[in-house]
Amino acid sequence: QVQVVESGGGLVPPGGSLRLSCTTSVTNFNIRVMGWYRQTPGEERDLVALISSGDTTNYADSVKGRFTISRDSTKNTAFLQMNSLKPEDTAVYYCNVQAFVGGVLRGYWGQGTQVTVSS
Repeated sequence: QVQVVESGGGLVPPGGSLRLSCTTSVTNFNIRVMGWYRQTPGEERDLVALISSGDTTNYADSVKGRFTISRDSTKNTAFLQMNSLKPEDTAVYYCNVQAFVGGVLRGYWGQGTQVTVSS
């Protein structure tokens, strides 16, 4: 069974920083894309950042210049460095892994980690 586990959320004041981590049991060879999404109550889950197996990145306009996605392929882990945090960044952050499993491209979600930006 594929596992996706996020960590690193918490409470931080405006202007602060957090680093989220996402580790998956999928072997790096099969991973195509790892991404971070976020969701607030009553709203849809929105893309924050993506990183491909070739290290191509993509960011939501609202986080460009503040957030950085990266990965450690040796550990099947992706990171989201979040700087200059704003109250509107408050959400549950979910990791998504797109990978070939059993010859089929599949998507897997983690359980989410809460990020709260408040003074």
